[in-house]
Amino acid sequence: MLSITEIRSKAQQWLGPEFNEETRKEVREMLEKDEKKLIDAFYQDLEFGTGGLRGIMGAGTNRMNIYTLGMATQGLSNYIIKQCGDNGIKVAIAHDCRNNSRYFAETAADIFSANGFEVYLFEALRPTPELSFAIRHYKCQSGVVITASHNPPEYNGYKAYWDDGGQVVAPHDEAIIEEVRKITSVSQIKFDGKKDKIKIIGKETDLLFLNEVMKMSINPDIIKKQNDIGIVYTPIHGTGGTLVPQALKMYGFKNIQNVPEQVIVDGNFPTVKSPNPEEPAALSMAIKKASETGAELVMATDPDADRIGVAVRNKKNEFVLLNGNQTGVLLTHYILSQFKERNKYKGNEYIIKTIVTTDLLDKIAEKYKVKCYNVLTGFKFFAELIRELEGKEKYIGGGEESYGFLPGDYVRDKDAVASCALAAEVAAYSKSKGKTLYEQLIDIYLEYGLYKEKLINIVRKGAEGANEIKSMMAGFRNSPPKSINNSKVVKINDYETSISIDCLTGKESGIDLIKSDVLQFFLEDGSKISVRPSGTEPKIKFYFSVNTKLESETRFEETEKLLDQRIGDIIKDMKLT
Repeated sequence: MLSITEIRSKAQQWLGPEFNEETRKEVREMLEKDEKKLIDAFYQDLEFGTGGLRGIMGAGTNRMNIYTLGMATQGLSNYIIKQCGDNGIKVAIAHDCRNNSRYFAETAADIFSANGFEVYLFEALRPTPELSFAIRHYKCQSGVVITASHNPPEYNGYKAYWDDGGQVVAPHDEAIIEEVRKITSVSQIKFDGKKDKIKIIGKETDLLFLNEVMKMSINPDIIKKQNDIGIVYTPIHGTGGTLVPQALKMYGFKNIQNVPEQVIVDGNFPTVKSPNPEEPAALSMAIKKASETGAELVMATDPDADRIGVAVRNKKNEFVLLNGNQTGVLLTHYILSQFKERNKYKGNEYIIKTIVTTDLLDKIAEKYKVKCYNVLTGFKFFAELIRELEGKEKYIGGGEESYGFLPGDYVRDKDAVASCALAAEVAAYSKSKGKTLYEQLIDIYLEYGLYKEKLINIVRKGAEGANEIKSMMAGFRNSPPKSINNSKVVKINDYETSISIDCLTGKESGIDLIKSDVLQFFLEDGSKISVRPSGTEPKIKFYFSVNTKLESETRFEETEKLLDQRIGDIIKDMKLT
């Protein structure tokens, strides 16, 4: 870590004339009055993690501003030119609802155009999956979306994509960082855009994208018969409002309601503490509306509309939230079962999940004789695998526990627009069989076993927090537990060393994935604990997965409580409370 002297010297460079007065003023105030804020703003440079560039907005090398964005964009531009030449380069740019997102998007467009690129810039906020689609449709070499996903309002971010519409992966990601590091002065950034190089796109691209979303529908005839199913949808002030209601209508649903206060585009997210569909509070207004109107299904999307949250009615007619694993299970089971029912299999289909996503998906895929690939956390690894297998095997769906799902390969990032439409279709299909989505999920558990998962995030902010997270990972890696909750640790997967250890025999085997700072502990009773630092936020994540046989529908709640207790005991034994 840099010393305070080095940090102050680094900050002094931001007082030069190449920086605007607003930036210089903020840096001066930190130098004179707030050393802690100064350290956090300059102790490191923002770099591409699992989700690209993301940080608190403000002045500093560790902050999201037009200069850090400019360095990233100029570095990306230099890399694209090295890879593709300097003629005929095309890039696409989208942004979400966040404060400064349009400003950042237009700044990026100026820089790309100043480098001689043809730029496709969306006219206003649009979902991240549409950016992925636009890259592919317009045959771009790259693209970016300005978003910080579900982070608090003070954050913004920048996700870089390659020509397949997937987020950049190795070796591109590290190589782009190297190009960014070569930019030692803001004067190296080409800020003076060429307006004739920037093409504004909008509704024509929306229609092309929605036509692909329509192709994901498997049972349009059933929707016609169940088109009055009550749906409440909220974009939580974000981009989903631009396309999700339209997609639902195109699918044929007629009884769609919204939450008027949350349709309003607002980067301050005034109606929620966090615009995160993983948080129950984020769906509370939509659930209230559904309870009042008798709706059967509640759906929400995060600010950039790549993740979906779902709530359904239980046996007591109360709304319960599905987690990302449960939503993924319902969507995947529907796709696989309907492919079989309609004889659509050609024998080369596959699905994808991440290593921390429920293993129930592996079991479902096994039944339908479909391959299930496990990849590292992050949809960029989905895109990488789809690209690798293109022309050999057919991707038909997949998701991750963090509320992301992609039902087809027309885009290469998680897609909440298509996922919302498909979730509504699954609800309609279940209703045609006399069941609710909740009952459909229990039926799956009865067949495959009841799986329960929980995620704990331990937040450690700033430079001190980053060091503490590193120490925690080192402790688990160097002194792994021999048992957890009175159950032996029978296997450890260390993705940093790419080694899997059978703790009973001591035998080691390789893990065929790129290295990543992730540890997994497999217990004798079938439980699984995964630990990893977040690549986009100042936190360390603990994933818990337990399972058991579900004897009957009437014992669902009882069995679920037993699994909840087991997770609680594991957390207590690991001293994480």
